Amino acid sequence: MFKLPDLQYEYDALEPYFDAMTMELHHSKHHATYVAKLNEALEKHPELKDKSIEQLLTDIETAPEEIRTAIQNHGGGHHNHSLLWETLAPGGTNKPDSILSEQISSTFGSYEDFKTKFGDAAAGRFGSGWAWLVSRGNGLEVYSSANQDSPLMEGKTPLLGLDVWEHAYYLKYQNRRPEYIEAFWQVVNWDKVSDRLTANS
Repeated sequence: MFKLPDLQYEYDALEPYFDAMTMELHHSKHHATYVAKLNEALEKHPELKDKSIEQLLTDIETAPEEIRTAIQNHGGGHHNHSLLWETLAPGGTNKPDSILSEQISSTFGSYEDFKTKFGDAAAGRFGSGWAWLVSRGNGLEVYSSANQDSPLMEGKTPLLGLDVWEHAYYLKYQNRRPEYIEAFWQVVNWDKVSDRLTANS
């Protein structure tokens, strides 16, 4: 049975960028629902009980057809949000470390160019979804995905993700998604992003 992960900070710790009420609803209601519905789906297939969420998503094409969509939607929602909570930190860490910074510069031109490309992916996602910085092979890529689709389903390793579902920002930012995207950079835990790159190297 999968469990809702605890946050390593209080709901108000990311103020004024991410407000406490949104954080509480996002974590304790939205994420909790993904976990509950994923567990409900997996109860029908006990042979999957020992698989990690990463294995379930990576092997999505071999999942039993009757629960494949549930794993995609609710399993993806669980994994995506778990990554997001780890990527946030009060005050953030301002820039990537040297290894990640070099890869970002060689791929996108500069850190500022990367931020622009990532922001465009987040702002340009029609409807609900995510913007991602991912590792694939020996390179980096920025793109967006629909709904709760996970990069793992495409053979990519997520390093940094931003939720652009309206539930992630609407209480504070209403329809001003670009302001929410800009606020995100103030609370990114680049140490965690760098750790993911190192673990995938």
